[in-house]
Amino acid sequence: MFNLFSYDFMQRAFLAVIAMSLFSPVLGTFLILRRQSLMSDTLSHVSLSGVAFGLVLGVLPTLSTMVVVVIAAIFLEYLRTIYKDFMEIGTAILMSTGLAISLIVMSKGGSSSSMSLDQYLFGSIVTISSEQVAFLFAIALTVLVLTFLFIRPMYILTFDEDTAFVDGLPVRLMSILFNIVTGLAIALMIPAAGALLVSTIMVLPASIALRIGRNFRSVILIASLIGFLGMVAGLYISYYAETPASASITLIFVTVFLLVNLINKLRK
Repeated sequence: MFNLFSYDFMQRAFLAVIAMSLFSPVLGTFLILRRQSLMSDTLSHVSLSGVAFGLVLGVLPTLSTMVVVVIAAIFLEYLRTIYKDFMEIGTAILMSTGLAISLIVMSKGGSSSSMSLDQYLFGSIVTISSEQVAFLFAIALTVLVLTFLFIRPMYILTFDEDTAFVDGLPVRLMSILFNIVTGLAIALMIPAAGALLVSTIMVLPASIALRIGRNFRSVILIASLIGFLGMVAGLYISYYAETPASASITLIFVTVFLLVNLINKLRK
C-alpha cells in the first residue's frame, strides 16, 4: 500500500483527501442539522454553470465556479426566507436553473467544451493539480478557523433560529455567510469529487457520525475520521481495481452507512 503513494499524483490525491476530511464533514454536519443536506447537491449542480462559463469564456473554471456558486448561495438563502417551510422548492428551482444554464452555455461552446465538462461532472482526485490541492487546504483552514471562533453561535443558529435572533445574533448574515463558505468549499471540491458526487463526500460521513457520536463535538470528530479513512480506502481500491476514485469512495461511504444503521437496529 505504501508503494501506492510513491507516485506524485497519488501524493497529491492523498493530500487532497486530508484537506477534504478536515472541512467537508464539519460543513456536512451543519447542513444535516440545519436540514439543508440537499443544499450541497444543489450548489454542486449549479457549479456546472460556473464551469461552463469558464470553459466557454476561457477563464479558469475554478474561479468562475466560485463566483457563480457564491451568487447561488446568496440566492438560496433568499429562497429559504420565501419558502421557509418548503425548502425543497427553493433547492429544486435553483438546481434546475443551474443545469439549464450550463446546458445552454455548453451548447454555444462546441464539443470540446462538452468533453471538458464531463471531467467536472465526475471529477478525478488522482488528476488534480498542486494548485487545486493548495486551494483545498486554504478552504480547510478557513472552515476550521471559523468553526473554532463561531461554533457556539452557529450551534445556537443551527438548532433554534428564534433563540439566536433573541440573543442578538445576526441570523440572516450568518446564514448567508455559511452558504457562501459551503458554496466555495463545494466549488473547490468539484475537480476532485465531481459535481455529481461531491455532496456524498460532504454529507455521508456526517450522517454516519450522527448515528455514532454522543455529542456535537464528537460527531464532527468522528465524521472527519470516517471521511479520511473512507477516502483513503477508496483511493486504494480504485488504484488496484482500476475504478473511478470518486465512485469507489462513494460506495464505501454508502456501505459503511448501511452497516452502521444495521448494527444500530440489531442492538435495539
